[in-house]
Amino acid sequence: MSKKITSKAKSKLSPAKSESQPNSTAMNTSEIRSLIDFISQSGLNEVDIETKELKLHVKREPDQKVFKSSPAPVAAPVAPVTVSAPPKAEKAAPAAGKKTVEVKSPMIGTFYRSSNPDTPPFVSVGDKISKGQTVCIIEAMKLFNEIESEVSGTVVKVNLENASPVEYDQVLFVVEPD
Repeated sequence: MSKKITSKAKSKLSPAKSESQPNSTAMNTSEIRSLIDFISQSGLNEVDIETKELKLHVKREPDQKVFKSSPAPVAAPVAPVTVSAPPKAEKAAPAAGKKTVEVKSPMIGTFYRSSNPDTPPFVSVGDKISKGQTVCIIEAMKLFNEIESEVSGTVVKVNLENASPVEYDQVLFVVEPD
């Protein structure tokens, strides 16, 4: 939207030079301030002012829209965070006298069962895992950390849903060691 000031509007600005300064060609400070105020209040993007002594062209960029930037794309989907206390019945329920081991979170973050939404989970209930095998990913501060099992055995229970918030030392998996 480029508008030019008309000759009628030109006369509404302070006169280019007063009668007491017939030979002066410079605008005084108050005239410059008046011009800046007029342009900012009018919403005009372009102003041309011509007098016998002065020719002035002022152009400003129109207001630019600011767009909120989105975070860098991530390999796993971002889900809304819902915090709820885990049910107490979901503590490691060992099967009839068998010993189980808990795989716990080493950090706070977001728990992911697979590297991206299109791939199957790293481990599921009933899978055999070995020591050092990646069992999940925890995203913390836009870094994806692979969590490895510290024990070999069979996965008995997965305690979290995909894309769930996780706390430090929270139980992720229950494993029956070999």
